[in-house]
Amino acid sequence: MVLKDMDDIRNKADCLKSEQEVEEALSRMAQEIAERLAGTDPVAFCIMNGGLFVTGKLVDKLPFALELDYLHATRYGAELFGGNLLWKVKPERSLKGRTVLLIDDILDEGVTLAEITKFCREEGAAEVYTAVLVDKLHDRKAPGAKADFVGLEVEDRFLFGCGMDIAGYWRNLPALYAMKEQNQ
Repeated sequence: MVLKDMDDIRNKADCLKSEQEVEEALSRMAQEIAERLAGTDPVAFCIMNGGLFVTGKLVDKLPFALELDYLHATRYGAELFGGNLLWKVKPERSLKGRTVLLIDDILDEGVTLAEITKFCREEGAAEVYTAVLVDKLHDRKAPGAKADFVGLEVEDRFLFGCGMDIAGYWRNLPALYAMKEQNQ
């Protein structure tokens, strides 16, 4: 794809959640996280690449000390549909006895987040919490897939912006967009 194609996609897309709605959701999430994790000496992990936008916007709203790191596991790459989990970067620090907060952009089917959560527990984390900006509403979720902290619930469409990409582009948009439906 070329940049003109990316501009066309954005211009034709539906804006599902405005920048203001995203910011309000992040502030609410931060308050909920602060109530639950304050006093726990948490380590927060940004799940790359999608979680970068959300993590950057969220952690500056948390009023307590935390360690911040990243990990990278993906099922998508630049594809539109998920495949097998691929670990690119695993946590290097010890998780033994720690409270872990995993921050990601979206809970779609939940397979990636479930595998990362399982890994953290196997590494000895005392507690593992998950925070996602978007929970996509559909019935294809992995068994038990649920985030502890959710900013927005949206319909089942192909999303981009707020950390989510389309062919590697538009993660940087501060609002949440969906591609036009094929029958529109």
